Amino acid sequence: MDQHQDFTRGPILPALLRFALPVLLALLLQAMYGAVDLQVVGRFGTAADISAVSTGSQIMQTVTTVITGLAMGITVLLGQKIGEGKRAEAGEVVGGGICLFAVLALAVTGALLAAAPWLAAVMQAPADAFAGTVRYVRLCSAGGVFIVAYNLVGSIFRGVGDSKLPLFTVAVACVLNIAGDAALVGGCGMGVAGAAIATVFAQGVSVALSLVLLRRRQLPFSMARSAVRFNRAVTGKILRLGTPVALQDLLVSISFLAIIAIANAMGVTASAGVGVAEKLCAFVMLVPSAYMQSMSAFVAQNVGAGREDRARRALWAGVLSSLACGVVMAWGAFFHGDLLAGLFAEDAAVVAAAWEYLKAYAIDCLLTSFLFCFVGYFNGRGQTLFVMAQGFAGAFGVRLPVALLVGHRGGSLFHLGLSTPASTVVQILLCLVWFLRKRAVQAETT
Repeated sequence: MDQHQDFTRGPILPALLRFALPVLLALLLQAMYGAVDLQVVGRFGTAADISAVSTGSQIMQTVTTVITGLAMGITVLLGQKIGEGKRAEAGEVVGGGICLFAVLALAVTGALLAAAPWLAAVMQAPADAFAGTVRYVRLCSAGGVFIVAYNLVGSIFRGVGDSKLPLFTVAVACVLNIAGDAALVGGCGMGVAGAAIATVFAQGVSVALSLVLLRRRQLPFSMARSAVRFNRAVTGKILRLGTPVALQDLLVSISFLAIIAIANAMGVTASAGVGVAEKLCAFVMLVPSAYMQSMSAFVAQNVGAGREDRARRALWAGVLSSLACGVVMAWGAFFHGDLLAGLFAEDAAVVAAAWEYLKAYAIDCLLTSFLFCFVGYFNGRGQTLFVMAQGFAGAFGVRLPVALLVGHRGGSLFHLGLSTPASTVVQILLCLVWFLRKRAVQAETT
């Protein structure tokens, strides 16, 4: 059955929401991977175990974020080719992406195995959590191939407008991860190692299931076996589109890792509190993240079909509907952060630290409704160099300097968290200027 969506026709908001909802649910389940690990370890382990899993999972999340950013090159290029009606060229995009990501999978696995101790040191993992952090990263690195493969399959299906298959496969994996955590961490007392092993196993099953279902789907592109090769032109386009997004995501993640390192230097309680808060932030940011991915696919198809007006209308429809959800998320994070943090930790001091940090993130819940939709819009248009530039400006021009200043002056976790909304404000202004500039240029040429 043909499951892809044609985004170039029909009402905009219903089509965007139909695609975004499965993306949102898939992101929710993905966020539960690390959250379940942290929750189970928090119930059966110590503060050092919590710190090790939170720091190690942040490192793995950074790797995943970079891979997802690179995969955006496939989503955008594939969506544009489908919008243009070029089925054979769309197949060449998929074939080139398979070869490129096969090499990437091997590189990621080797790099994580070798660099785990160095990464833990860079993150300033507390002394009693250092060994656990290294163990978590090295065990998870065994699933590097699965991380890369999952993002490759996900990028293909987002490009063709199918967000339901990735949702189904990650749902199965999430159930397996929960069961594995319960058995290995809770039942066998394996602690950090058990959490990592359960995650890798679940990811492997998710990839295997994706490949089985992929073979049974009718897809809106044709791909001969000869298309699975290193086509210099296709690979170059994927890299030109995806590399700026990957670099931007990497730089943003580095700035957040630096914030975690600053919190780690404040002691185990602050480290554990920020670790819990970051897990919760992964949930409260799900809606804007889902809109960002959905906007990229939606805009890419319409740009390929020459429907620039429809792409712009989708941007504003996404901003308004995302903002409505952002208000609810902000309210929960600011006024009930203690209840949320209590889901992942029982230590009262850790819960208090997490809530203090979350109050600053509540402000960002409102701002990211604008920023993430803009980023998705620019990605879909292939303007990924600008996306990288604004991300770099926010991360290293605002977020990191503010965080370092707070850490130097001994500020609170709330003040440390304010570095994020401060950078988001600057990035939104940059996006508005770029959008209006491009709109004016386009108006002059027409």
